[in-house]
Amino acid sequence: MGKVPIPSRDATCGARKMRRKGLAIMAVYTADRTDSPYATAFGPAAALSCRECGTRFPLSPIFACQECFGPLEVAYDLPTGDPEALRRQIEAGPASIWRYAPLLPVPADVATKRNLHPGWTKLVKADNLARELGITGGLHVKDDSGNPTHSFKDRVVAIALEAARTFGLTTLSCSSTGNLAGAVGAAAARAGFRSCVFIPHDLEQAKVVMAAVYGGELVAIEGGYDDVNRFCSELIGDPVGEGWGFVNVNLRPYYGEGSKTLAYEIAEQLGWRLPDNLVIPIASGSQLTKIDKGLQELIKLGLVEDKPYKIFGAQAEGCSPVSAAFKAGHDVVRPVKPDTIAKSLAIGNPADGPYVLDIARRTGGAVEDVTDAEIVDAITLLARTEGIFAETAGGVTVGVLRKLVESGQLDPAGETVVLNTGDGLKTLNAVEATARPTATIRPTLAAFREAGLA
Repeated sequence: MGKVPIPSRDATCGARKMRRKGLAIMAVYTADRTDSPYATAFGPAAALSCRECGTRFPLSPIFACQECFGPLEVAYDLPTGDPEALRRQIEAGPASIWRYAPLLPVPADVATKRNLHPGWTKLVKADNLARELGITGGLHVKDDSGNPTHSFKDRVVAIALEAARTFGLTTLSCSSTGNLAGAVGAAAARAGFRSCVFIPHDLEQAKVVMAAVYGGELVAIEGGYDDVNRFCSELIGDPVGEGWGFVNVNLRPYYGEGSKTLAYEIAEQLGWRLPDNLVIPIASGSQLTKIDKGLQELIKLGLVEDKPYKIFGAQAEGCSPVSAAFKAGHDVVRPVKPDTIAKSLAIGNPADGPYVLDIARRTGGAVEDVTDAEIVDAITLLARTEGIFAETAGGVTVGVLRKLVESGQLDPAGETVVLNTGDGLKTLNAVEATARPTATIRPTLAAFREAGLA
């Protein structure tokens, strides 16, 4: 396979100024299938389409528009016909994201292939947490810690893996704040790919171990995530990167589609309806934008009733460029240097930040942030009320949910879904100072009573 074509930096960017609200989902349903030797392997996917200028490209391992350098995403010829028949087809499918294969850029027989089969995680009715927060309209936690490597990243990697398989790539790679590294390592091991993943040098140790245990190469880069990402962008244009599939670079258009399955599952698990409010963490912002895309597809297909919903983005105060832009009324997201315990969200220059702003404003939602202390408090709140041990990103979403209710930005009478995207066992250091034994005693009843525990 030849080098991945990357537009030059001096390519015209005027079209990027044309971005307007809702453009991320514009024209997805009117695609004419663009000629591609891979078209039949991508199910309903028709082409790659620029989110800025609308220029279309054949399905291939590219990620940026060669006209305006805007990001590319998958455009579809989605199923038409009886929505009830499509519902029955989905419900009869496997208990994984592959039940939604008719809506994803994957082959029809994807469920028979060697992959981790992620998804169909629990939607937990969180009545105890709702009472604590004063939410009366119903609260659910979409708990994605139940995925194979205990984070939502298994969803996006599963789609990227199938694209890599189709394109004949031999090495699976990524830049990662932690969870993605483990997901790529595990998926590659299962599918028989080589893996080589890149992480910041100061990542949480549990995530380092989990990424390394699958036997692929794990390379720590001196610097933060944005430094790692820049390095990977250079590597992909070098001969040494020949045949590599960087899931969040040259396979990013396909990779991002995995997050849509969160929207599909939430709607199906609610009885094929949309919640009033969703609170979603922001790292690059891709997850939030693709959940919105998935909800819009469900409406377009007639699988759910068309009704208003509000999307709220959640960031840590120590890395909150999108929140800052939202509060200031800006359309441009100014990069920051991350400084937060929520390392999985520590992306100082989020690629999808402007699109997140569009969606929050279009839906009537907001973008908010919380301090590290509030993150820790929210982790323990969710654990003691619902028995869910979230990683720091989950502490961000629950902490932001509480802040939104208290400030009146989120209506507590509306049905709300909050996302927990990873397992707290990966970020033990965040709570180890407070999650300690209640007492250390001698093995006697007298000692138990003396400690005030009887």
